[in-house]
Amino acid sequence: MRKWSPLIAVCLGTFLLLVDVTIVVVALPTVGDEFRAGYADLQWVLDGYALALAALLLGAGSLADRYGRRRTYLAGIGLFAFSSLLCAIAPNEQALIAARILQGAGGAAMFATTAALLNVTYQGRDRGTAFGIWGAVNGAAAAAGPLAGGLLTEHFGWRWIFLVNLPVCLAAVWFTVRGVTESKAPSGGRFDLPGTISFTVAAGAWTYALIRAGEAGWTDTLALAAFAAGALASIAFLAAERRSDHPMLDLALFRQPSFAVLIVAAFLTQAAAFGYLPFTTVWLQQVLGNGPVDAGLYGALPMAAASLVVGAAAGRLLQRVAPRWTVGLGLLLIAAGDLLQARLDADSSGAALIPGLILVGLGVGSVLPSLSSAVLGAVPRERSGMAGGALNTFRQLGFALGVAVFGTIFANRVSDGHGQPAAFADGLNAMLTVAAVLAVIAALLVLAVVPSRDAGVGSRGRDALEPAGR
Repeated sequence: MRKWSPLIAVCLGTFLLLVDVTIVVVALPTVGDEFRAGYADLQWVLDGYALALAALLLGAGSLADRYGRRRTYLAGIGLFAFSSLLCAIAPNEQALIAARILQGAGGAAMFATTAALLNVTYQGRDRGTAFGIWGAVNGAAAAAGPLAGGLLTEHFGWRWIFLVNLPVCLAAVWFTVRGVTESKAPSGGRFDLPGTISFTVAAGAWTYALIRAGEAGWTDTLALAAFAAGALASIAFLAAERRSDHPMLDLALFRQPSFAVLIVAAFLTQAAAFGYLPFTTVWLQQVLGNGPVDAGLYGALPMAAASLVVGAAAGRLLQRVAPRWTVGLGLLLIAAGDLLQARLDADSSGAALIPGLILVGLGVGSVLPSLSSAVLGAVPRERSGMAGGALNTFRQLGFALGVAVFGTIFANRVSDGHGQPAAFADGLNAMLTVAAVLAVIAALLVLAVVPSRDAGVGSRGRDALEPAGR
């Protein structure tokens, strides 16, 4: 049992931080009713977490390399537990959003160290077993989130979504202290403070600008100021990374066309496959009158289940196919699934979403594992940690900005239709159509740029895959 204590510790933390990305989705209408919160506030309950997770992930990896991965992981668990308690007792939406941002910071410290801890703990066949189980936990978190959130919200109240994190965090700490040894990078990584600050400001400003524009109009002073701040912070980030001797994201990696296109594909995949789910949940509950459990069953479980089936049944086969095909064709499946859902009207039921969600799930199950392998195989072995961190960062950023963009579209259509059922359906159809376009753009880029190979992961990619948690 002691041999597998590090794996248990890492899997518990990974499950928590990933399930909390989606577990809140079906609770949003209930939270909105209790706090009398609008769409913009509900978007920030999701985006606050995802943005903090994305913005701090690479910086947390640098801190872990310098000060110790075990220490950073334990600090992340402690912060995640504390912020989960703050979420559970939040008296209003502002306090909940602030606690979710703090929770995302804890999640970043955990996520940045998980795979690195496994990589230094296990060798040979044990390492392969550990990474296989860890990968399965990643997929299970996506499937469990909406359903667990629905069950807890409907039967115990939405605050229990966060309270259940506390005993799991305690268990993760116990297994970490008991079985995980400390490790650091041989040279001791440096923390890229200018890069971290500028990237965080840029991501937050762009997201705020999109949400504010959807709420107050595209000519709103605050929205325009936020767009300007986002642009300036983005320029500052690029300048900081070019000048830094130890950048958290080496911009030279983007000179490799395959790497650059695959990162863009990861960003657009998260938006096209997941960014609209919070708003289908609002439709299912506020318009159709479904409870949180039914909203989870209709609105997310078909996708998650289909994705898991693909991963379990065809995971090894997918790794033998060139990423150009698994990622490119998988994205086309996501686009087809989005369009299949975009046929709603005032009389549609939740069941109308299921066929399209299954198609999206099949695409996600093909795209995400192949993306990881392809990104890590496209860079030198010594850059695998940074490449893996960049992949996870842009995936979470794609979700956060996707929610912001789709929220703007949805709110405008619902407002124009005075909140009638047909207006909700029209808003969902518009979002899903845009999502399909994004998936098609990503697919065409991948099919045009990523080269064909006999295998999805070369020897360099297999070596790089293991330390991908940075």
